[in-house]
Amino acid sequence: MPDATPTLDQMLAIGGLGTGPYGGGDVVRWSPDGTQLLVYAGLGGEGALWLVPRAGGFPRRVTVAPIGLPFLASPQQSWSPDGRCIAYLSEHQGATELWLWDAASGQQRPLTRLGNSIASYAWEPHGQSLLLASNQQGTYDIYRVGLADGVATRLTTDRRYEVSPAPTPDGRYILYVRLDERWADHEVVRMDSDGGNPTVIARDEDFFDYHYGRTFGPPLISPDSSQLLFRSHRSGWINYWSVPLAGGDPRPLAPQEADQSGATWSPDGRRVAFIANHNGTLALWLCDMASGAARPLVQPDMAVCTAPAWSPDGRTLAFFMAGPTETHDLWLVEVASGTCQRLTDSMPAGGLRELLARPEKIIYRSFDDLPISAYLYRPNPHTAGPRCPAVLLIHGGPTMQFLDSYDSLAQFLCSQGYAVLLPNIRGSSGYGKKFEDLNNGDWGHGDLRDAIAGADWLRAQDWIDGAHIGITGTSYGGCLSMAAVCNAPGQFQAAAPHAGYADWLHVMDEQERRHLQLMHYEFGPFPEQAATYRRCSPIFNARQASTPTLVLHGAGQLPQSDASRRFVEALRREYKTVEYKVYPNECYYVRSKANLKQMYLDIANFFDRYLR
Repeated sequence: MPDATPTLDQMLAIGGLGTGPYGGGDVVRWSPDGTQLLVYAGLGGEGALWLVPRAGGFPRRVTVAPIGLPFLASPQQSWSPDGRCIAYLSEHQGATELWLWDAASGQQRPLTRLGNSIASYAWEPHGQSLLLASNQQGTYDIYRVGLADGVATRLTTDRRYEVSPAPTPDGRYILYVRLDERWADHEVVRMDSDGGNPTVIARDEDFFDYHYGRTFGPPLISPDSSQLLFRSHRSGWINYWSVPLAGGDPRPLAPQEADQSGATWSPDGRRVAFIANHNGTLALWLCDMASGAARPLVQPDMAVCTAPAWSPDGRTLAFFMAGPTETHDLWLVEVASGTCQRLTDSMPAGGLRELLARPEKIIYRSFDDLPISAYLYRPNPHTAGPRCPAVLLIHGGPTMQFLDSYDSLAQFLCSQGYAVLLPNIRGSSGYGKKFEDLNNGDWGHGDLRDAIAGADWLRAQDWIDGAHIGITGTSYGGCLSMAAVCNAPGQFQAAAPHAGYADWLHVMDEQERRHLQLMHYEFGPFPEQAATYRRCSPIFNARQASTPTLVLHGAGQLPQSDASRRFVEALRREYKTVEYKVYPNECYYVRSKANLKQMYLDIANFFDRYLR
């Protein structure tokens, strides 16, 4: 590792095109003539659509109105079949509406004025209308919107959520996904193009659709309109399964002990490209539909591939690739030869790649001998000294995971002389459904003991100052940091929870439905399982806290904004050492670069006081 370290400004400038694996908005769309690729990028604090030439060159911004920050919404974009315009989702007067960008004039205009939210959409094959899922009437239903007049015609009326419309390429049918009341069971429904004769052609159970971190996704229809693909947990892993459009028994596409995502049919329907996740490494795979044989096409050593997209001629796949020391950029791979070409390079100048810390993957054993995979960042010995303090960084979700991707907070703390451990504790995705379900009804207990086992592993290293270990994280990472303060006194010497929750009973009174659905799925129905909600709420153990704590969140006017303050008040009532900081012009989460910079400095200064 070089003696020099990157500056915080440099580390926060590292990003790239797309939104990255956690943003949920990774989408690449080829123009119908194959000369350009359409991508989303959240640059300069706002989202926009950009066109990247197939031959290479600087991307061109095509939208002016902000589309929204990637964390707050999953942007979608798609060319019309004739390539004359692009449809995309954007906020319009407080509502998410469908907008159009005209390729000839460069002008953009709103197409819909439904006044609420649009969850997904798709062009119809003739290009004269689009299908979308909107909750204008209180639940998500499928609508058809005319391109000429923007008039929306409602096609479904079920009180259950109906989303992800997908027309068959031959134009005969519309497929969509219907969720049950728990958002855990799904039906893939086929109806006539006029909305008549709805028929369930596939069912799937126990795949909770939280939207952030992972989702069931739309039905993926073959080019000849004969079959479809859908994601399922039925094998114990998230794999793709196929079923005839006429209905029948589903069969696995390419069975793997790995979660699969991003599947896309080749234009001739002979192959399917998809992403396979093995311990945080996301590789690009190909499956031959005739033989069922699958093989890796792009198998990185330590990186993530996302959003594969076939060129119109079927010879090339575009995809995003990123790594712990690499920006999130657009790549091409020739299917026949496997030759890769980097199309964009978003890394700031100044030899920054060589200055970043490359983590190593480790596996340690938890209290019950469960193997826990983790990323370990070693600081530069010139800044850390012979024995350095350490910090555990916990991911959000909790159904999410750390991947082979860039993490600015881990890089910054490492540059400040801290060893940083990023564990995929029980409840994380990517290690099979059994592992994912291990923390159901047990938040802040078994998964916290996984984190403590990680701290114990650090203490056993002769280059770690085991008497000074901190913990931090965002969202569920903030929740677990709060649990560490109250449920495991003395295990950590400092904690900095960001945007966490400590009282799930209080959450049930004020949260939006998406979070309530998560609670019902993880903890059981409320108030029947109120004892579980209380047991998983560390705020009730505030009296036994002994860890100095810095509580952080944004100043958004949302019910969530009260959660951190209530945790601080509970600690203060017990005369605990706690500091509290709120960052302006944010939602509950701190996302802007200016506030992130200040928050990272605040975390480092706080850890310096208690861990040095």
